[in-house]
Amino acid sequence: MKIRSFRATDTPAAVALWRDCGLIRPWNDPYKDIERKSHCQPELFLVGTLPADGQGADVLVATAMAGYDGHRGSVYYLAVAPGHQQMSLGRTLMEEVEQRLLALGCPKVNVLVRTSNASVLSFYDKLGYVRDDAFSSGKRLIPDI
Repeated sequence: MKIRSFRATDTPAAVALWRDCGLIRPWNDPYKDIERKSHCQPELFLVGTLPADGQGADVLVATAMAGYDGHRGSVYYLAVAPGHQQMSLGRTLMEEVEQRLLALGCPKVNVLVRTSNASVLSFYDKLGYVRDDAFSSGKRLIPDI
């Protein structure tokens, strides 16, 4: 898998991937999330591609949107195409995210996983992430709908 920074031309494929992986929610417009990320640490929005069959362009099969606020790093929209899961692509992409955050001086990475997504919890367990004794709260400042 080749890992590179997200490009605007990746938008349709990224949104389709997120839909296929069940990451999109009605209250989050993925196009707005991409637009916002393009203005804030765009180098931490990564995609993974594999060669297409034949002469076509590479196919986007994975994404990870990360950020660092000077205290903690965060990762969102980690996704691997359902037909390419269990091939260590997610692990490889997370390792790249971690290295980029570490290069920025980031001491700790947080991931948020919906409680309904139990299979992803075991993925992060295998990567060495431990469940913090914390509760996540959120407040929407800009409605997407």
